Amino acid sequence: MRPLLPEPVRRAAAWCVVFLLVAGVAAVGIWLCIVFKTAVTPVLLALLGTALLRPLYRRLVAARVNTSLAAGLTCAAVLAVVGGAVYIVVAALVDSGPQIVDSLKVASRSLSEYFGAAGTSLDDLATHAKSLLGRFGSTAASGVITGISVVGTMIATAVLALLLIFFFLRDSGRALTALHSFAPGGSGRTLEAMARRAFRAVEGFMRGTTVIAFIDAVCITVGLLVLKVPGAVGLGALVFVGAYIPYLGAFISGAVAVLVALADRGFVIALWALAVVLAVQVLEGQVLQPVIQSRTVQMHPAIVLLAITAGASVAGILGMLLAVPLTAAAFGVVAELREHYAAPAPPPGAAGDAPESGT
Repeated sequence: MRPLLPEPVRRAAAWCVVFLLVAGVAAVGIWLCIVFKTAVTPVLLALLGTALLRPLYRRLVAARVNTSLAAGLTCAAVLAVVGGAVYIVVAALVDSGPQIVDSLKVASRSLSEYFGAAGTSLDDLATHAKSLLGRFGSTAASGVITGISVVGTMIATAVLALLLIFFFLRDSGRALTALHSFAPGGSGRTLEAMARRAFRAVEGFMRGTTVIAFIDAVCITVGLLVLKVPGAVGLGALVFVGAYIPYLGAFISGAVAVLVALADRGFVIALWALAVVLAVQVLEGQVLQPVIQSRTVQMHPAIVLLAITAGASVAGILGMLLAVPLTAAAFGVVAELREHYAAPAPPPGAAGDAPESGT
């Protein structure tokens, strides 16, 4: 019986069905992650932390340190580093905060006088502050309560993620054994290969991002020290932390550095600080990213931008942080599947490739 549709159309329809099924499964997975985000977020952050800290853990284990002790020492090291960086950043910003506010007041007054805008300066806002507070006092109070709740949730998530990092480091071997035991049929090896490939992709992304963040932080810190900007070390630490959030982190940390320079050193030094930040960003985009990340995560910059945009639309800043490593893991799984299900090469001596006889 002759088919109703030609072969190319049937193939296109089959691929459309496959695409719709994959998109549907992905949509359901994303929806479940959003619903259970309180539990999913620490797990994803712990996976990123495990990928970043696993080299240190392996070195401790290779030095014949007990696995539980090695995992505990690794978590203690990351807690000390992160806590020190947060303290340096907060201390620097607190010290420079009044200077930043004063510089913004001066700038607003200058703009108000230059453009002749009545009622738009900070002095006018201060005059009407009492009525504004009386009108919006309840809203401000609810905002403060919401902010405290958000901070508490962030602290709880960080603590849970740290505990999960400890277990992920210590019990990774047991996880692979469990994967083999739950895998249907003989798919245990395939699932293990996919998991290892995805984890290597995430590990490569975290390692490359850390190297780039360290170089950016050192370069900007040196530039701010040369310009005699106060809190240069703290601002460098902020640059290092912000580098893990692609694009947005670099923008925020660079803007803070320029504001601090404007507050303490004036407009000219602020322009020099802006030039330093832009030069480092150009160095990162044109040299560091292609050289370092191409060796660890082979993804086109356009794919990175699309992943960040999609992550931001789904989960905001957290989505931007997780989008690229998760996309890298997905690419690793796809690459493993392509290698696993690729057509095997014809064996030696097949028809048409028979070796010539030596007689």
